[in-house]
Amino acid sequence: MPDYEKYEKAMRPEDITRLFVERSNAGDAAGVAALYEEDAVMAYPPGGRTAGREAIRELWEKVLANRPRFEPEEPLPTLVSGDIALTSTPPGDGAGARAQVVRRQPDGSWLRLLDQPEFVSPAR
Repeated sequence: MPDYEKYEKAMRPEDITRLFVERSNAGDAAGVAALYEEDAVMAYPPGGRTAGREAIRELWEKVLANRPRFEPEEPLPTLVSGDIALTSTPPGDGAGARAQVVRRQPDGSWLRLLDQPEFVSPAR
């Protein structure tokens, strides 16, 4: 199992998006997974769910094997209520929006708890 503690921590909710782009572009699936809580849930692949940090790491290993290139996206204003925050970005590809619920950790850093990387229009 990877040592998730060795990675730079997100000290603001908005840092997670930057760290995600850096680690994804470096092909570092464990580094991407380090941005998630142990029991996090990700709404990916489209129409599915991936639950747990290790499952998220395995998913990103497969995705990053194709060497996709991620571009930074300007975040929308973060909504914070105590130790919970909602972060979101409008994707550059016009795919709708991305949203994440993040939680402050005991050390003051932030991790993703829920991740909706793509909103897909419902079938009509």
